[in-house]
Amino acid sequence: MNQKSVLISGASIAGPALALWLHRYGFRTTLVELAPDLRDGGHAIDFRGAGMDVLKRMGLFEAVREHDTAMKGMTVVNGEGETLATLPAEFMSGELEVLRGDLTRVLYETTRRDAEYVFGDSITSMVQSADGVHVEFEKGEPRTFDLVVGADGAHSNVRRLVFGPESEYAHDLGLRSAVFRAPNYLDLDHRGVLCRLGDKAAMIFSARNNTEALAGLFCTAPPTDVDRRDIAAQKRFLAERFAGEGWEIPRLLDLMENADDFFFDGINQIRMDTWSRGRVVLLGDAAYCAAPTSGMGTSQALVGAYVLAGELAAAAGDHETAYAAFEKEMRDYVDQNQVLGRRLAESFFPEEGDSPEEEEDGDGPGLYAMDEAPVSTIDLKEYQV
Repeated sequence: MNQKSVLISGASIAGPALALWLHRYGFRTTLVELAPDLRDGGHAIDFRGAGMDVLKRMGLFEAVREHDTAMKGMTVVNGEGETLATLPAEFMSGELEVLRGDLTRVLYETTRRDAEYVFGDSITSMVQSADGVHVEFEKGEPRTFDLVVGADGAHSNVRRLVFGPESEYAHDLGLRSAVFRAPNYLDLDHRGVLCRLGDKAAMIFSARNNTEALAGLFCTAPPTDVDRRDIAAQKRFLAERFAGEGWEIPRLLDLMENADDFFFDGINQIRMDTWSRGRVVLLGDAAYCAAPTSGMGTSQALVGAYVLAGELAAAAGDHETAYAAFEKEMRDYVDQNQVLGRRLAESFFPEEGDSPEEEEDGDGPGLYAMDEAPVSTIDLKEYQV
């Protein structure tokens, strides 16, 4: 097989994971990332089921485990700070949990010598031909690659350029979330606190061996006109939405105002009939975001990278054969995760007046009814390196 060149858009999780596998199979990879450097913020992320299996096959389990949050569980309180329930560690963090920025750093350090990284740039156009994909960039010189992979998240630029506007594929689940770093001023010892406020919630949990904390704000809301690039407008939206609430909300809103790693987004799913078009294929949240409520985003990214690279190698670089096999292998797994994402989004804010006992008797999973979050399954193939 001639050494094929692959351009990967996105250098968070799915992109570098794919680069790791493609290098082992003899492909040349280039990753282009809009951010000027690695993104350090974001939610805590966990590994469950097949995602854990792939992490071990990558040979990164020990390196990632060094960053384990080692969470012991979470206390659920109301607006007066009264305890409603206690959730076990398994519900919060799966088999292993790390901060997103820590995983991104591990993946980058593992791949940076074998893959070309281009930060602070993005794709502006792609023209496919029988010989490859001619790609133009916002800043860099035009280049031609054999294949292009969009691993650039739920708001994928590659998907927009090749498949059309995001509105055709994004399904809003009616929730908004924000996350930012904060001091561990509650002196939490590997624990979290979730405050339920009707159709809103706030959370704070210790991070990096209790030296800091990660805070989150969540609420129901219809699609808003808040620009996802306008951080000031996003903070105003949340300040107004949480105004007058009790517990630690005033303190968290103050901390939010000064947070330099603030991240806000809607809770969406990406649903597509196909993830490839010609030589271009989508991976991870760009193709099949299940929503953060599923707890399976990281696993989907790692499993997808493993399967896509394995099928490209098995097909000796024949993208048509590989992409079809990739979709066949992944589709049921993705469908399972998207069902989980919808169910857990619906149960995140139970009807007012529900008690823990009522949730346990209900049809939905509920926040109290599970000892741990559900896990989807996939029968992973063995690919020859």
